[in-house]
Amino acid sequence: MSKVKVGINGYGVIGKRVADAILLQDDMELTGVTAVNADYRIRVAAEKGYSIFAATESRQSMMKEAGIPVEGSLKDLLKKVDVIIDCTPKGIGAEQKPIYEYARVKAVFQGAERHELTGISFVAQVNYEEALNKQFARVVSCNTTALCRVLNSFNKRSWLKRVRAVLLRRGTDPWESHRDGMINTFIPETKVPSHQGPDARTVIKGLDITTMAGACSHNLSHVHYAMVETKRPIGLDELRYALWEEPRLAFVRSSNGLVALNSVIELMRDLGRPRNDMWEVAVWEDALAADERETYLVFQVHNEAITVPENIDAIRSLCGLEKDGAKSIAKTDKAMGILKCFLPKTIPEAAVHAEIGAALKLERREFIEEGYKGAEEPF
Repeated sequence: MSKVKVGINGYGVIGKRVADAILLQDDMELTGVTAVNADYRIRVAAEKGYSIFAATESRQSMMKEAGIPVEGSLKDLLKKVDVIIDCTPKGIGAEQKPIYEYARVKAVFQGAERHELTGISFVAQVNYEEALNKQFARVVSCNTTALCRVLNSFNKRSWLKRVRAVLLRRGTDPWESHRDGMINTFIPETKVPSHQGPDARTVIKGLDITTMAGACSHNLSHVHYAMVETKRPIGLDELRYALWEEPRLAFVRSSNGLVALNSVIELMRDLGRPRNDMWEVAVWEDALAADERETYLVFQVHNEAITVPENIDAIRSLCGLEKDGAKSIAKTDKAMGILKCFLPKTIPEAAVHAEIGAALKLERREFIEEGYKGAEEPF
């Protein structure tokens, strides 16, 4: 089978990461990337040997004069690809869509664009099949991706009644913190719900969720506090089992020294992750809680990295490379090194799964003895 030819329009925070991820896939080929400037980022692309194109006709001369080996414009790149990944700034993707339509290429847009642009908002483990063989799809934002991954474990078991989530967002991306970095303050978003809740409903249909958000004076990643009201009491081990079974969620524990955002990012550094990236949602296992009505979760979202595997799966879905979403997710995760457990040699995945499963069986018996309806078949 020939490889799908992929182009990246916009070699920034997301674009450069998706480009590198494409190189790891055996069914995709990176054809080229675009830029509008001649700064260090596109020069790194040149060092890596990527084919470089100017995002606009007018930028070609400037880039060439600056020593960038430009091979043409975006229109030239579109003649060479099957699918384009639009990683341009907010609003630019919508302007580019007619160009993609005219070129008759498929396109993946990012979460800064509106749902209405494509009609398909994509999170691989929730609605992979919805995008199969379509021309366009939109990978939702980092925070919406995290919410959908976590809440899918509830939704597919018919547990969900209502969700309330508080999002503490990073103040700025690390690479541009010199521009507008926040110091010693917190900026609450005054609109309730924040956009992530309604956005999550474009992926998980009928989801009853309210989100509130604010920007903090850090730039490492986001953190979410979620309070999930369930249709019946959910035991703590039942919750742990459901989360463990969900792809791209990984437990971390404060008892292992992973006590804050910085220590989790430091773990990514120590593991040798490219750019310290964490593609998984890190759920604090020792912060999980449950009562008669709700479950409570705290999780970390690496805004620069979390949507990268979703882009890879979106390519496979649009191009029909794999009909089964679970198989595409497994393929992407293996190629990129996405884990269920960050420290598998000392905390083996199989042992953790067995431990949670054994605890769940005990908990289920206790639920049945206490007369909870439906506890016999929690899944």
